[in-house]
Amino acid sequence: MSTLITPMDPGPGAGPRLAVKDLIDVRGVPTTAGCRAVADEAVPAVRDATCMAGARTAGARVIGKANLVELAYGSHGINEYFGTPVNPFDPRLSPGGSSSGCAVAVADGSAELAFGSDTGGSVRVPAAFCGTTGLKTTYGRISTEGVWALAPSLDTIGPMARDVTGLVLGMSLLEPGFTIDAPGAGLVGRLRVPGIEVDPAVDAAVDRALAAVELQIVEITMPDWPAAYEANVVITAWEAAQVNRRLMQDPSLRSKLSPAMVARLAEAAGVPADDAAAARRFGSRWSERVTALFQRVQLLVVPTVAFFPPSLEKARRTRNTALTAPVNLAGLPALTIPVPSGRRLPAGLQLIGPAEGEALVLATGLRLESAVG
Repeated sequence: MSTLITPMDPGPGAGPRLAVKDLIDVRGVPTTAGCRAVADEAVPAVRDATCMAGARTAGARVIGKANLVELAYGSHGINEYFGTPVNPFDPRLSPGGSSSGCAVAVADGSAELAFGSDTGGSVRVPAAFCGTTGLKTTYGRISTEGVWALAPSLDTIGPMARDVTGLVLGMSLLEPGFTIDAPGAGLVGRLRVPGIEVDPAVDAAVDRALAAVELQIVEITMPDWPAAYEANVVITAWEAAQVNRRLMQDPSLRSKLSPAMVARLAEAAGVPADDAAAARRFGSRWSERVTALFQRVQLLVVPTVAFFPPSLEKARRTRNTALTAPVNLAGLPALTIPVPSGRRLPAGLQLIGPAEGEALVLATGLRLESAVG
């Protein structure tokens, strides 16, 4: 079963069924990070990751450790060793990644909620490709202790669900006491990003959804968005190379990595430290620039992904995170919800909020979801 790497008996009870991305420690179960090299030497986790505490207290029933892209390093959704989770719309299409198993488990009803990670779009991209919802949380809001790292300065944990109501529940498990105490935004900035080609059907779907809620819209253009994407890529590569250095330096472990991952980590190891430092400096300026926009508008809106899910054959060659990774660089929360596109597949609409603005983002998402169905 490619959706779950380690299926678990959820047992009886009324708590929500929860899929947990297999880079988050679950007591008594090995954490594989979707990687044979890690799996072969993994032992059962002694304790849960910190982010699991609220779920345990609330009686959530863990159905298993969900599949992911190897080492969470990629947005294509493909896993050569554990199998690739099946996109619920079409098995020939990418399920998105890296939280692919989480998105599919929620989409096919195996789980009501999932906990995923998002470093450049790894919650939002698979949610968009599988027609579900996902929330990237403010950097640092949810602890990553007990989570296999990809890029520690960008990694976040967030909930995934069929709908926004499910995400609210997921946030209450990740952060006990979380509630929506905001009415939703009335003034939003519709982002246009020069240099990133968006499928006209995706753009139109986002605009129709905004019109259905009758939000006041301000047009905003951000020419530096592609540069922010590239900065995220550089930082992620440099940190991923450090985190996974042992896997590459030990010949017996390296031989268990997929050829594609060996090539990617080798390329990442070639990123100069000075380039990573420059990207971080740009990231600080970028965060200030994006944050300043919230003095003009309450939220920002842009498609989650610029296109519909690509085929599995083309998935590795697409820039799935071009519209999500700059949000990670700024450290801000962002929600994706599916909106009708007039085609068989929905488009993903992304709502970006100010730091700690999860309640405002979710409240607005509820309004949008109610308006578009």
